[in-house]
Amino acid sequence: MSTSDIKTNVNIDKKTSLRYLLVSAFCLVFGIVYEFFSNDVYSIYMLGAFTLPLILGSVVFFVFSKLQRTPSLYSRYLYHSGVAAFTVGSVIKGVLEIYGTTNRLAIYYWYGGAILFSAGIVAFTVDIIIERIKK
Repeated sequence: MSTSDIKTNVNIDKKTSLRYLLVSAFCLVFGIVYEFFSNDVYSIYMLGAFTLPLILGSVVFFVFSKLQRTPSLYSRYLYHSGVAAFTVGSVIKGVLEIYGTTNRLAIYYWYGGAILFSAGIVAFTVDIIIERIKK
């Protein structure tokens, strides 16, 4: 792997980290505005929805940029989809709690997110193993 490839991958990870930071900020503002108009009804899922892309996205890819270790495109897409499913599931659960109702289908966001998130981590681990075998 050449030096320019490493620099390109680090830039990709930094941009990804910044994008997740912007998504976190959007989720925070969305949650604050939504709960402002909810007549003093609050949901921990709505308040905490911004922490998922912040920790699982921005922090993780910032660490990847410092370690100069970039996941493959396939594992990145699986991982991003898992984080997105977790975040949307948290917002949906928060909306339902604020509205004062439940929905048995909301749990599938967490199941789908866990499957996609885990598949992304497994794919990244397989990439590392294959890379080490080739050396």
